[in-house]
Amino acid sequence: MRHYRSPSSSLPKSLRFVRKHWKAVIAWLCSIVFIMMGGFLLWAATLQVPDLASIENRKIEQSVRLYDRTGTVMLYNLNSNAQRTIVPLASISPNVQNATIAIEDPKFYQHGGIEFTAILRAILADVTPGGVVQGGSTLTQQVIKNTLLTNSRTITRKLEEWVLAVKLERVLTKSQILELYLNQAPYGGNIYGVEQASETFFNKHASDLTVPEAAYLAAVLPAPTYYSPYGPHKKDLDARKNLVLDKMLEHGYLTQTEHDDAKAVVVQFQSPKTSSITAPHFVFYVQQYLQNKYGQDALEQNGWTVITSLDADLQAKAEAVVQTHAASNQTNFNASNTGLIAINPSNGQILSMVGSRNYFDTTIDGNFNVTLADRQPGSAFKPFAYAEAFEKGYTPDTVVFDLPTQFSTNCDPTNFTSTNGCYAPVNYDNAFVGPINLRDAIAQSRNVPSVKTLYLAGIADTLRLAKSMGISTLGDPNQYGLTLVLGGGEVTLLDMTNAYATFAENGVHYNPVSVLQIKDANGVIIEDNTQQQGSQVLPTTIAQEINDILSDPVARAPLGENDLLGFPGHDVAVKTGTTNNYKDAWTIGYTPNIAVGMWVGNNDNTPMVKKVSGFIVGPMWHEFMQYALSTTPNQAFTRSETDTTGLKPIIRGIWQNPGSDGKLHDILYWVNKNDPNGPIPTDPTSDPQFKYWDAPVQTWAAQNGMTNLPPLPADALNSSSTNSYMATTSTSVATSTAQ
Repeated sequence: MRHYRSPSSSLPKSLRFVRKHWKAVIAWLCSIVFIMMGGFLLWAATLQVPDLASIENRKIEQSVRLYDRTGTVMLYNLNSNAQRTIVPLASISPNVQNATIAIEDPKFYQHGGIEFTAILRAILADVTPGGVVQGGSTLTQQVIKNTLLTNSRTITRKLEEWVLAVKLERVLTKSQILELYLNQAPYGGNIYGVEQASETFFNKHASDLTVPEAAYLAAVLPAPTYYSPYGPHKKDLDARKNLVLDKMLEHGYLTQTEHDDAKAVVVQFQSPKTSSITAPHFVFYVQQYLQNKYGQDALEQNGWTVITSLDADLQAKAEAVVQTHAASNQTNFNASNTGLIAINPSNGQILSMVGSRNYFDTTIDGNFNVTLADRQPGSAFKPFAYAEAFEKGYTPDTVVFDLPTQFSTNCDPTNFTSTNGCYAPVNYDNAFVGPINLRDAIAQSRNVPSVKTLYLAGIADTLRLAKSMGISTLGDPNQYGLTLVLGGGEVTLLDMTNAYATFAENGVHYNPVSVLQIKDANGVIIEDNTQQQGSQVLPTTIAQEINDILSDPVARAPLGENDLLGFPGHDVAVKTGTTNNYKDAWTIGYTPNIAVGMWVGNNDNTPMVKKVSGFIVGPMWHEFMQYALSTTPNQAFTRSETDTTGLKPIIRGIWQNPGSDGKLHDILYWVNKNDPNGPIPTDPTSDPQFKYWDAPVQTWAAQNGMTNLPPLPADALNSSSTNSYMATTSTSVATSTAQ
């Protein structure tokens, strides 16, 4: 007999209870809601808005203090000697009032203290995983936050902010609230209030500010450190200023003509005032790091002690060297500016950062930090291509031909020009040396062999390696051609020095570190970077090969720079770089204990005189490096022997062996570039570069009487000595190879 079962009997017991007693449950829930609302209203009623005088006496909270790595030398107090001049709203230009409202709180005159759509938008962003934290704050809320409350991001604090904002709107007029806001808003560093900002930035009263000047002040507000006109993000400040003008137009504060005229004006900022600050470029670099990670409020109110990575002694020497030599460089080489970075390779810690010859020199945009600027590295980029080639199986003894070569497959192999899409680079000395091994090619900075090395290594893989070593500014491989190895991409001095430090640390990479430790006012550690974990991004043996080559004064001797770059009794690797247009000159060198990079040029990209970088940068780099060596242990590089047993003769340095046709050939005859130690290509012409590399070799061989050659004997081809057979012939043809 089948039994009927009621649908409700299948429900869980709790749901059956709710279904049966639903009226009681609703009543119970309503009671809880009413109790909670009553409690909230009672709590809200207890919150009191201080009188106007109390609010105006804005408290200056404990600010962040930055110290050197020893914790004994204070570099800067981010809020020391806070400057603020109170002025009535009538003494603040309507341009400033309108600009601030347009970008910060367009509905200021309509809302009652809080703006619900902005709050909802901020809540959705805050609760979304990975979302960007948003404030959603009106000007009234910001007055409350900046004067009465802490900067904690708790629900209770936010509720307090909303309630007090509503209450403030009831006791003060909109004009009084706007006056409060403009007199206490932070504009960067120790500058508070629009009057002080106006005097600092433009040397005028707030009452006299023009529309574009007012737009700049409003643009600074959300991130005063990042958007500082004296910092490295002036382009971003300009863009935000234009956004402010757009908002002023959108909300009816400007006509189209006024908007367009204001955008066209070039505003001049006053020179930054000299203050008690050590290493200003480094300080603001650290300040930006802190603001990005913890927010502006934390910098002003948390009372933290920040121990940075800076070596105050090295920094003082660096600044003195840069300032002394940069002045003579401007006279002798038309090079007005210099940047310097020093890094500890064993942990990535920045020991010194000099962003210009003088932070306070406006004639050279001294506040701009050139160590963070994108510049072309010239030949200083070459080691990455050689390192990648070595990792693929080529060796320092591998030989290519340094001869006039056309690399564009759209041009004739005998066209040795670089016009109309063709590319045939020349060497710095306008000469070509014929067969040369990769050790000498990089040490002597030969351009043609370096372009060939990049082709053998591969552009994509070379870029991958450079990025893994810390070069953060390069794009996708399809953006570059073979000019990359001669500095066709843009990099920063900080990244380049850090990447060379990876060579120094035998292929272990550390991200740059500027902050070692942060402690709060009670000594509790907030952040600790004293023990960083490195990543092995390059095989140890490959890094050691690069270190050995770049520290070899014999291989480097033909450049004539050993007097500038050598340090008898010390193992120092070094590489220079000069761009073809002579707009950038680099010297980057390192020991196992310190990596030092220097850049010289002009911020506005005007060219210097036509001199190789060693003679422009070398003297000052040598002076600083000599001092740095006196402060660090004298340690030699670890070297390892490259095992070439069983490798092809051309890979081992034997280039005199002819092919089956009795002719000499460049390396592409003997290797598949992607598998250099694999089988000899059955059809070398399948490589698109083969005929372009081979044609100059045939011409060179004919000029030197090296045609119809018999194969080298087996004992020569199998010899463990990779250089003796090369030396036999190269000596006899050396006088005829320069062209």
